[in-house]
Amino acid sequence: MKKPSSKKPRKQRKWRLNAPMHRRRKMICSPLTKELREKYNRRNIPVRKGDRVKILRGEFRGTTGEVTRVSLRDYKIYIDGITAKKADGTGIERSVDPSNVMITEIFMEDKGRRAMLERNVK
Repeated sequence: MKKPSSKKPRKQRKWRLNAPMHRRRKMICSPLTKELREKYNRRNIPVRKGDRVKILRGEFRGTTGEVTRVSLRDYKIYIDGITAKKADGTGIERSVDPSNVMITEIFMEDKGRRAMLERNVK
């Protein structure tokens, strides 16, 4: 499945909905902090479980936490400590869009990810 050539919103949404997993993973990207940007010579990277992020938009703006789960199906991430209350008072995880967070610490235990980041280092 190649990238959509159409500018029509309907076809753009359809392409995202039917995207294969290897493309979905790259669509869940978040920007890096200025320090990380300069260090790795990249503007953004795909979010991964274990990364520490800072929320920039929405109800939880300014909160930092660790990514606990990444949902490729919904294009959402879940952050430790970000919960919503249900009617009975119990808390459930609240999803956050990856475009609304900034990565402050990168989880570097994955060899492939480390290699990907150090490819562009000056």
